Amino acid sequence: MPRTLALALLICLVLPAAAVAQLEAPAEDAPATVAPAPGAASAPAPAPSAARNGGIDVAVGIGDQSVGMFDNPLFQALGVKKVRYFIKWDMIDRPGELALADAWVNRAVALKQQVLMHISSSDLTNLKQAELPSVPRYKEKVGALIARYRPLGVRTWGAMNEANHASQPTWDNPRRAAEYFLALRKLCRRCTILSLDVLDQRGVDRYITRFYKALGKRRSLARFVGIHNYSDTNRRRDSGTRLIIDTVKAQNPGARFWLTETGGVAKFGKSFPCDPSDPAPAERRQAQAVDFMFTLTRRFRADVRRLYVYNFTSDDCAGRFDSGIVRRNGTARPAYDTLQRQIARFKR
Repeated sequence: MPRTLALALLICLVLPAAAVAQLEAPAEDAPATVAPAPGAASAPAPAPSAARNGGIDVAVGIGDQSVGMFDNPLFQALGVKKVRYFIKWDMIDRPGELALADAWVNRAVALKQQVLMHISSSDLTNLKQAELPSVPRYKEKVGALIARYRPLGVRTWGAMNEANHASQPTWDNPRRAAEYFLALRKLCRRCTILSLDVLDQRGVDRYITRFYKALGKRRSLARFVGIHNYSDTNRRRDSGTRLIIDTVKAQNPGARFWLTETGGVAKFGKSFPCDPSDPAPAERRQAQAVDFMFTLTRRFRADVRRLYVYNFTSDDCAGRFDSGIVRRNGTARPAYDTLQRQIARFKR
């Protein structure tokens, strides 16, 4: 197998640490040239955006690390215009992985997608061990990524993915997370900046409060806040989402929210089993969770502006975690059908 393809497959199967943390918790609690991929499949024409016809004014997008997503007709049929990619803060020093990010961004831009580039940990595996870069070092490395991708049109950036999770360097340092946000604003002027991104784990309210305290009089600048709420979505509750929104608005009443990583889980641990030889029960459960994801979004529609479903590409329950809406062979899971039905009522 060619090295580039092997790397691509590895990246596709990366498990977002946020999902692990939330679903393991107790139930109570110089830029590459833009070019279209050769042999790209044609897609059915997408339906017009519902928001133009009185639908729900929440933009729905997709998060996925696989460049292959863009040329799947099922992706193109959804008509989404916003996509999300998380990238290591020091990716500029990782040429192999950087090449994969280049390919992903190039394809997204060629299809006129609006990219949310979300800065993330350099080590998602060893919890509480990720390097915490100094602010000057963050500015150097992230600034190089902005210089690489902004000329292609990438003007939406997140300061630190799931900042309060143990896989991230800021897990116990909300002050540094605030400093990264302020640095990113200066690095990418006239960009849309996601100031804070958190998951609904225990202590999230204290983390948020400390983040805004570190900003002091500049707290009103932290307007866009991201939420990862797999727990609420898959356990049919809204407590985590509500706590985050209420805590942020107590600090900045003008804040608005993006559900930056959410979706239905087909497989994870004992709570969400999936038999690869008979995935139908798990796939049905996943579809129900995707349906409830939209129920939650409607419930908080006064505050939520975007929703990014994670993710598009499934591994057919072969790995530890699977939330993909399309099987390896390119066919749709029931969750995809649910998404397609519901998305017709939402903005793209």
